[in-house]
Amino acid sequence: MKLGRSFFNLYFFIISTFIIFSWALDEVWTSYLEQDIESYTGYKTLMMATGDYVQKHPEDEWEAIIAGAAKRWDLPLKLMSLAEVEGIDHTKHNALMHSNTHIYYFDDQVVIHYLLKDSNSVITLDRVKMPTRPRLKAIYRVLMLACFGVIIFIWLWPMSRDLELLKKATKEFGQGNFDSKAPAAKSTMIAPMISSFNMMAARIRRLIEAHKELTNAVSHELRTPLARTKFALQMLDTIKDDEKRIKYQQQISNDVRELEELINEMLIYAAFDNDKPELNFSRTDLSELVSLQIASHDQFVSSIEFINKLPNNLVCCDGHFIDRAVNNFISNAIKYGNGQVRVTLSLEKEQCQICVEDNGDGVSDEFKQVIFDAFSRGDQSRNRETGGFGLGLAIVARIMEWHQGHAVIGDSELGGASFTLTWPIKQVT
Repeated sequence: MKLGRSFFNLYFFIISTFIIFSWALDEVWTSYLEQDIESYTGYKTLMMATGDYVQKHPEDEWEAIIAGAAKRWDLPLKLMSLAEVEGIDHTKHNALMHSNTHIYYFDDQVVIHYLLKDSNSVITLDRVKMPTRPRLKAIYRVLMLACFGVIIFIWLWPMSRDLELLKKATKEFGQGNFDSKAPAAKSTMIAPMISSFNMMAARIRRLIEAHKELTNAVSHELRTPLARTKFALQMLDTIKDDEKRIKYQQQISNDVRELEELINEMLIYAAFDNDKPELNFSRTDLSELVSLQIASHDQFVSSIEFINKLPNNLVCCDGHFIDRAVNNFISNAIKYGNGQVRVTLSLEKEQCQICVEDNGDGVSDEFKQVIFDAFSRGDQSRNRETGGFGLGLAIVARIMEWHQGHAVIGDSELGGASFTLTWPIKQVT
């Protein structure tokens, strides 16, 4: 499984966060712990210093010196014999031993015995409060953990919300509501996932609509030539006249050719609709492309006017597919016009435009709404007697989607229809 950018973002964020907080807590905790050890070691150091001082004096003065130290430092210090110390019951106490120092702690109290060197006397610190971490420091630690929890909550909440909304949209989509769409994500981690879902949902919705449209259109398109062929075959069995027989045979041949054309058109449209081909965006001389198209149609029309308003003829596009779209527009203008066609190149707000106009009867406002849909049909001036199966303009619309642009229809000053291709000069990849 390929690990994507979202995974690494989440992984490094969590790892970095824990490393930083662990380091901070360790530093603070170590500081508090060292302070506690110093507090505990202070008792032992005090007794060692007292023992060294006492041993510099005669032994009969030791008890008085220790009593004076206890009074001065307000600590329960006293001098005991080794036998007295050994008689104390410490079996239920926790013990620590280091050199000639014995430490016993229980509950929240501690007793320390310090054996004076080369003697049977012991300095005892009896039942003092055990050093503990300051309560304020513990509160600081809790607050730091609480802040960490708040940060994690603030980070996770938008993700949880976005995932819940995505789950809801997915469930609705799975139940057949193909208009279901996940709302915009609040979390940058979930945004690519929601964007991908919405793209997938739109793609599936379009495929389902295309499938329904294709099913309805194909059933209508196939029914007519099949019915004519069936009728012609029935008539052939009863007609004795050779001239009429040839007429019906010719009709059958025309119907078969019409079905072949329909199948070819459907295959082309399906190829364009199902998978986006690999586009080759490059700097294309648009003026030369249009000029070649006009030259290839000169024999079919008396006049094709070419107007170039581009400041620079080099435009970023896939020349092959733009050429196909322009060819479709010019062919339609010739087919449905009355002998006059005009092609205009222009630049509007960083948008390249190719406008093809004719002087025909135009397109009704009602048909303008669906003219770029597959298998759409207009009035009698644009029926099957002069036109195809209504797939050419649907293919043009798909080409413009690939160029992040669009195709539109309007009314021409020449009196007919005006078809325009529009796409951005700079492609966003």
